[in-house]
Amino acid sequence: MLIHKMRLDEYMAVLDVNSGAVHLVDDVIYDLLDVFDGTNDDEAIAALQTSYPEKDLREALEELHQLQAEGLLFSPEFEVPQTFAETPILKSLCLHIAHDCNLRCGYCFAGTGDFGGYRAMMSKETAEKAVEFAIAGSKMRHNLELDLFGGEPLMNPEVVKHVINYVRRREFETGKNIKLTLTTNGTLLNDDIIQFLNDNRVMLVLSLDGKKETHDNMRPFPNKTGSYDAAVRGFKKVIESRNGKNYYLRGTYTHFNPHFAEDTLDMTKIGKELSVEPVVGIDEPYVLTEADLPVLYEEYDKLARAYLQKRREGDAFDFFHFNVALDNGPCVAKRLAGCGAGHEYFAITPEGDIYPCHQFVGREEYKLGTLETGVVKPDLVQKFRHTHVMTKTECSTCWARFFCSGGCHANADLINGDISKPYQYGCKLQKKRLECAIVLQAILAAEAQEGKDMRPEITNFKYEVEHK
Repeated sequence: MLIHKMRLDEYMAVLDVNSGAVHLVDDVIYDLLDVFDGTNDDEAIAALQTSYPEKDLREALEELHQLQAEGLLFSPEFEVPQTFAETPILKSLCLHIAHDCNLRCGYCFAGTGDFGGYRAMMSKETAEKAVEFAIAGSKMRHNLELDLFGGEPLMNPEVVKHVINYVRRREFETGKNIKLTLTTNGTLLNDDIIQFLNDNRVMLVLSLDGKKETHDNMRPFPNKTGSYDAAVRGFKKVIESRNGKNYYLRGTYTHFNPHFAEDTLDMTKIGKELSVEPVVGIDEPYVLTEADLPVLYEEYDKLARAYLQKRREGDAFDFFHFNVALDNGPCVAKRLAGCGAGHEYFAITPEGDIYPCHQFVGREEYKLGTLETGVVKPDLVQKFRHTHVMTKTECSTCWARFFCSGGCHANADLINGDISKPYQYGCKLQKKRLECAIVLQAILAAEAQEGKDMRPEITNFKYEVEHK
């Protein structure tokens, strides 16, 4: 597939898949590209001559040929560099500080914290060994990311503080730049821990599912009472304490709340940095269905309209999945491989076991080794490293392949039992939100360049993606 058309209301855009160029277009060009393949001018004119004057069609075709000449339309496949041949360098590590949680979320992939095993806490010694494993694995790489995860990591607060202090000391000693992230449900945040996290520049992922009713339905305490009030109390305090920076409110939508745009917009009352994901599961009442898809597609459109309107009104919010880079974006390696699970990114359990990522924990066939033995399954590491969009049959011809990175390996394994076979339901949603994101970013870029709202007149603005 060489091009892909997309639209949001009156806005129409065309992606040239291989060059990455995005063009905002008018009706004539949008319709022409249903027929025109770069060579068949007469056929394209004949097909649309009852809809548009021939003069307009020929002028549009002249513009399209000019884009072709510039390599920005119907561009050929490019040779994928041998990015994945070398030995992997570790870029990110997830430390499971606590395999326990004080909530009992209905959709939790971690089994409410125990990951299918038993409830456990990481020790200070294991945390230090994990940090040293990350530093050694990152070799000469300057930047390194460490995620503090659970369960609920703040159920093990002394180890959270210990490992953060240890990281900051080792960061100074090694000359590395180590980014720390902590994921929390917010109910255990207090003044002391907030100040400590702020002082140590810890990015926060704050779990919130939208409105109180939606959140409480899926995220209760063990006694069945809702956690919304306690979570929001902590979230408001920590967001205000860091001046609205260095956090994400991260939600999950399910079959019980497919109209998630309203929930997402309600989250802007708490914070402006948002990420909302579809639930993934098998044979559970909360799992999204095929019948939900039309609703979900329209919800992304609703959210995109609100995103654009709020930005124009000076009340912008940030939605993670609308943040696609249309200029000098991620390099080809990142576009192809995504998060790097299993070769550049690993997860460490409280016992010191090594897995490809946090979602693989508990799937014993994917255990890669321990902190004592190191990685002992290099063949499995190489399998992850070479399973990317250009080696997945279903991904290699998809228009979204240079944006989606082939989807989540853990979801593919959960649904299909094969990391090389993408989770198709997730693909459908990924492509829809990508369409919204690409159109939005092209509109905003065009408006920034033109210095005006683009609604009155849309021209063939092009915004190019560079494959590094």
